[in-house]
Amino acid sequence: MKMPIEEERLMERVWMVLRLAGENGLEAEAIDALPPEALSAQGIDPDMLREVRGFLQFLDEIPGSFLIYRASDDERIVFANRGLLRLFGCASIAELRALTGNSFRGIVHPDDLDAVEQSISRQIEGSDGRLDYVEYRIRRKDGTVRRVEDYGHLVHGRNTEDFFYVFLGDATEKYERRERERILLQSAAREKDREMQKLIQHYDAERALINQEYLRRLEVIEGLSINYESILFADLDADQVLPYRLSVRTQPMFETHLSLRAYSEYAAEYAQRWVHPEDRERVARMTSVGHIREALAQNSSFYFNYRVLMEEETQYLQLRVVAVGESEGRCSQIVLGFRSVDEEIRREMEQKQILAQALTNANLAVTAKNTFLSNMSHDLRTPLNAIIGFAQLAKNYAGDPKELLGYLDRIEASGRQLFELISKLLELANMESEESSVAEVECVLRDIAQDVYHYLRPQAQEKAIDFSMEIGRLRHETIFSDPEKLHQLLMYLANNAITYTPPEGRVTISIEEKEEKLGQYASYSIRVQDTGIGIGEEFLEQIFEPFSREKNTTLSGVHGAGLGLSIVKNIVDMMGGTIDVQSRPDEGSTFTVGLNFRVREDKAPTLRAKEADTPPVCGRNVLVVEDNEINMQIEKALLKMKGFSVDTAEDGSIALEKIRRAAPGQYDVILMDLQMPVMDGWQAAAEIRKLENPALASIPIIAVSANSLKEDVRHSMESGMNAHLPKPIDINEIVRQIEALVPGM
Repeated sequence: MKMPIEEERLMERVWMVLRLAGENGLEAEAIDALPPEALSAQGIDPDMLREVRGFLQFLDEIPGSFLIYRASDDERIVFANRGLLRLFGCASIAELRALTGNSFRGIVHPDDLDAVEQSISRQIEGSDGRLDYVEYRIRRKDGTVRRVEDYGHLVHGRNTEDFFYVFLGDATEKYERRERERILLQSAAREKDREMQKLIQHYDAERALINQEYLRRLEVIEGLSINYESILFADLDADQVLPYRLSVRTQPMFETHLSLRAYSEYAAEYAQRWVHPEDRERVARMTSVGHIREALAQNSSFYFNYRVLMEEETQYLQLRVVAVGESEGRCSQIVLGFRSVDEEIRREMEQKQILAQALTNANLAVTAKNTFLSNMSHDLRTPLNAIIGFAQLAKNYAGDPKELLGYLDRIEASGRQLFELISKLLELANMESEESSVAEVECVLRDIAQDVYHYLRPQAQEKAIDFSMEIGRLRHETIFSDPEKLHQLLMYLANNAITYTPPEGRVTISIEEKEEKLGQYASYSIRVQDTGIGIGEEFLEQIFEPFSREKNTTLSGVHGAGLGLSIVKNIVDMMGGTIDVQSRPDEGSTFTVGLNFRVREDKAPTLRAKEADTPPVCGRNVLVVEDNEINMQIEKALLKMKGFSVDTAEDGSIALEKIRRAAPGQYDVILMDLQMPVMDGWQAAAEIRKLENPALASIPIIAVSANSLKEDVRHSMESGMNAHLPKPIDINEIVRQIEALVPGM
């Protein structure tokens, strides 16, 4: 393709400046150091110098390799961009000059030089000013040989000597692929000559099309920016923009090729005329002079993607802005490159969106956990402070039973508050760390709801809250589900409602069975409604996230880790149900859970007796194995209060030795802690089960430990223990377990 007159004149001006720099012993990057008198003598004014400087900076930024050399006999190198240095593996122009002898002849492999020069001469003679094309080998600084494609043009200077400018591209892989294909074609030709000829013709046609496409695209600047549909040069200080290459979108916005217009007007018109309405404001902001200078203050370039409308079709473009000049310490000259990314952007944006969402989720999780740790520090220290403070006060009222009992009640309440916080945290950790499963056993839905109601009613009464339960006629009260998780679900929802409802408010639990029934399954709606403080609309989206609270304890005055609703959501999801929340600040909230259960036709419901404290027991011997002196003292005192005879051991090894030396019947049951020095509870239980005396080896063992996760319980059972009870100690539950395990109680 023939080079336009304007661009040929530009190349002549570039040549003049570079030649003058060479005569003064300067490289291209130092043209600003040229003596003013030398510039003036050559007719080079400041505008021309600034234009050449910007163009050379632009050449340095392009991804390809570019070379200018004299057309005289010595073919001396005048300019090489950074892409050419990278191609030869040189760190500087000085290294390249030394490697090549500062001549185009030194660039070409010696074995290819004669053929290359003859080919260039033939093409120039018949080109009528068009680009010449030639392939040859080069030898890099590290000694490796690469194949390159050379698109060059001879410029006959009007007032200067002739020179070549050349665009080189690494074609090694293309050449090797072509060579492999040619060998394959030649091999197949011996057997199927006719088919091979067709393939060769097809291959040659493809190659001709490729070369033709290269020649069509590779003009001086357009060829150097093959991936960009439009390239503009802008002077921000002068508010001018000059097009080097135009697309169907930018062509109508300039009177002629290389014609100047105001940059601010161009940017505003482009955004209004072509950019998708949803992206116009962003594109206008990103292409504003202020934003460009701010973005290029730290980086040499930036880019962004946006959408355009072309005949009512949405297409994706990318605009890259590169700084090529400074004035008074700020960016003043830029190059804008527009390229279509329509084919790749959808895939890239989808991947970026996935990664961005993952990063956002991770950041939100970190923020939530940091907030949680801050809140938990407060929420844990508050009951601890109360326990320590009331204990100190209780010491001063040892002779006043009434006052002492009041302080002890407050210590117990603070302890239960602390226990509730820790239990929720452990419950959520357990759900997230294991593959939790949902049991399916027969249970009565009404009984589970009544358990929760009776448990929470005293708490509601303390706040004068109207706490009620509405259970309509359930056609199927007996269901198959996980009673423990159902109990947790209802407990957390109702407790949350009571906690966040002010005195004299109202909390209602309602359960109803829906009319539809699918086979053996029935649908149930569980609703907890309150007139509490409510939840802001902006917080509803994250209400079920772990560690999330709309207000911390200090602002709300309510203690909590922000875990209860997260546990509820996990349980609902595990059961395959749905949960919905409706809330208004200062009016209240309604949580509605929808669940499907396998049912059976109910028999007449039975009323369960309310559990009471276990009566004292006489004549039973217990071995308490506990390494913590305080826990040992508490267990021993509570057991003696129930009438047991208590012996103690400080770790598993001592307990094992006592059982080994004991007479049959000396101990009726063993209460075993788990984490102890020397020998832990699991090891001790396993060793006791190995004793030769069956009467001693079969003594019931009950684990009593703060390790209460499912994995811990399973480990206890595998070690030979009969039951596993969590701490804090519930003496009534311990007595019930002993009664179940020891005959005759």
